Parts: sequence; structure tokens; C-alpha cells
Amino acid sequence: SLLSSRNTFLGYKGYLIMVRLVASVLLIARLLSLSNAFTSQPSFVIPVNDKLRKIAGYRRDSLNVLHMAAFESVDEISLDAEERMEKSVSNLNQNLQTIRTGRASPAMLDLVMVDYYETPTPLNQVAGISVTSSQQLTLTPYDKTAMEDIERGIIDSGLGLTPNNDGNVIRINIPDLTEERRKEFMKQCKALGEDGKVAIRNVRRDGVDAVKKMEKAGSIGKDEMLDGLDEMQKITDTYVKSADDAVQKKESELMKL
Repeated sequence: SLLSSRNTFLGYKGYLIMVRLVASVLLIARLLSLSNAFTSQPSFVIPVNDKLRKIAGYRRDSLNVLHMAAFESVDEISLDAEERMEKSVSNLNQNLQTIRTGRASPAMLDLVMVDYYETPTPLNQVAGISVTSSQQLTLTPYDKTAMEDIERGIIDSGLGLTPNNDGNVIRINIPDLTEERRKEFMKQCKALGEDGKVAIRNVRRDGVDAVKKMEKAGSIGKDEMLDGLDEMQKITDTYVKSADDAVQKKESELMKL
């Protein structure tokens, strides 16, 4: 009888331990869920279309991507598409700035990466960049031991620039563009422009698919679907033109020098 009572007590104690363990796991899961909820930031858009400016307040996740399931109207789809297209044009402009025009500009080094302590790091995070003259840049490393890594990053960038290290700063002389080099950069501009427009059209495709799915699900009528598709095309045309204008501006800069 004593042995039976002891086994019963141990079984009950084991049961309590199991219950507490499960409760602890559930509590940890809940805390993690709350943490993710607080780290997700709302994002709002300032669209170019006056009609769409009146629509605001929908939430986005931490990657600023509106999930397909969150679309509640055609206007939200248009807002999402416009924001993504604007980002594509912004990326295009940033990439175009890295193409040198024969005139010194810190922006031409924006995409240069330095292997800093075996970690790829943007050049502008390991050195200060200033314009010494119209054809010279001066780099002041924040860590003098990284000078050789910075030089290697500039050489390996493919920009055709040669850094000169005097032990304290690194100077980069910007050579005049040869006709051959100018044509090569013009081709790069066109290629970047095409990449930007492909990205914009991919966003349009996603938007069109989302509008059609809403109509298929019965959330909107056919007329509203057609209006949404028409609006999507107008937004696309606007940003494709922005991409073309950015490329044309860069090409004009190359032609003037």
C-alpha cells in the first residue's frame, strides 16, 4: 500500500511538472508574438495621384510589402504598385549616379564595397569622401589599417579608377573620358534603364493579377475591375517615363563632357 501511494505521488508530481513546462512554452511563444507585432512598423505612401492621396492608413509589415491577402480595395492595390514603382525609379537613379562622367562626385563610389575585417562594407561607411577638385576625390579612412582594403575595393569595383595612398588619405584622380569609355557608359545607362522598366512592369503585372483576382472572387464588379486596370496602366506609364527621363538626363551629362 505504501509503495502504491508513493507511485501515485510521483505520477502526480510528474504531471504537475509537465503542465508547468507546457505553460512556459506557451508563454514564451506569446511573448515572441507580441515582440514581432511591436517591431512591425506601419508605412504610409504619398502617391502622385490626387485621387489616391485620399486613401491612407493601411498597415505594412516590416519589409514594407503589402500582402496579397490584405488588399481590400482596388485603391490599395494601386497604392502598393505606385510605391513599389517609385522605389524602382529611386534605385535606378542611385545606380546611374555611380556611372562617372569625368567630373568628381562622391556618388560614383556609392556601390564600392570594401572587405573590412572579412565583412563586405560600403566604402562610405569606412571612409569620409570629399571633392578636392572637379577631377579629384579625397578619402579619409576612419581606420588607417583599412587603407589597403579600401584601395582593393576601388580597384575591384570596375570603375576604372586608380587610388593613390600617401599613408594618411587616399586620392583618386578622375581621368577624362575617352570616346570609347563614353560609349561604354552610354550602354550601361541604357541597360540600367531597361532593368528599371522591367522592374516597373513586373509591379504592373502583380497589380493587374491582384485586381483580376478581386473581380473573380466577387469582391468588385467588372466595371470597377476595368477602371482599376486602366489606373494601373496610367501609373505604369508615369513611372516608365520617369525611368526614361532619368536615363536621358545621365546620357546628356555624358555627352556634354
